[in-house]
Amino acid sequence: MEKFRKIQSTAVPLPIEEVDTDQIIPARFLKATTREGFGDNLFRDWRYEADGTPKESFILNNPLYGGTILVAGRNFGCGSSREHAAWALYDYGFRVVVSSFFADIFRGNALNNGLLPVQVPEPFLQSIFTAIEADPETRFVVDLEAQLFTILASGQSVGFEIGPYKKMCLLNGYDDIDFLLSLRDKIEDFEQKRAIG
Repeated sequence: MEKFRKIQSTAVPLPIEEVDTDQIIPARFLKATTREGFGDNLFRDWRYEADGTPKESFILNNPLYGGTILVAGRNFGCGSSREHAAWALYDYGFRVVVSSFFADIFRGNALNNGLLPVQVPEPFLQSIFTAIEADPETRFVVDLEAQLFTILASGQSVGFEIGPYKKMCLLNGYDDIDFLLSLRDKIEDFEQKRAIG
């Protein structure tokens, strides 16, 4: 995974509550076993007509909005536990999803795949939406080391929670296997001492 320290970016607003994983990546696209290519079908039924024509009304098809941050309504990632939802968001190019509440399984899947879920209080979430509505070029800073999300235009900031293990993994670009491999020398040293003792 890519190392994550600090991101400064514009954001894509999706002010819809209860966005479930089937809306993020419909079940009919879950046949692949690698993570690549899922971004093409992110929000597929919202983004495209049945004939594959982009829906002009959907936010991802609006050239005014872009960036590596998705700002979503409350209870993002509810529904089934499919890890593909995090794959699709990451493959599309998002590195951060902001909401006032995340489904627990989605949060875990996101963190395991290099996607940072930033949970903020509902009033602050509305401030983010307001800032984007006023200016789609509004930039935000997500500082993982400081655990701080900032609206640059206003200077408003809010802290966010993340467990120390997952924080360390994101900062170093580790998945769980990478973390174990980073301890190889210590593990080998332990095994040698145990064999001698």
